[in-house]
Amino acid sequence: MAQKLDYRWHLRQVMASQEMFQTTDLIAPLAERGIILSSSQVYRLVTERPERLSMKVLMALLDILDCTMDDLIEPVADANAAAKPKKNAVGGGSGAEGLGSLRPKRARITPVDR
Repeated sequence: MAQKLDYRWHLRQVMASQEMFQTTDLIAPLAERGIILSSSQVYRLVTERPERLSMKVLMALLDILDCTMDDLIEPVADANAAAKPKKNAVGGGSGAEGLGSLRPKRARITPVDR
């Protein structure tokens, strides 16, 4: 089975290395590149890990900070995937781990003698 991947977002660290310590320091450089974001949007972009990110915003950040994607995004193994035990196939193994014991039993229709 393929390993699940996650990522770490290092925008704040990269900004600090460029001596940009305020989240609002990104607003003007982004606007120069045609990306208009509110101060709260920029704050969330810097302080939280984005789930979705426009390629235009990503390319603008790389240009502003003079860095690569490897500097901003670090792929890592998903810690939650490793911690969860593997489940047995449906109907196999012990009933507590899979759906086997939770499935209803098939009804049997038997003819009634009259």
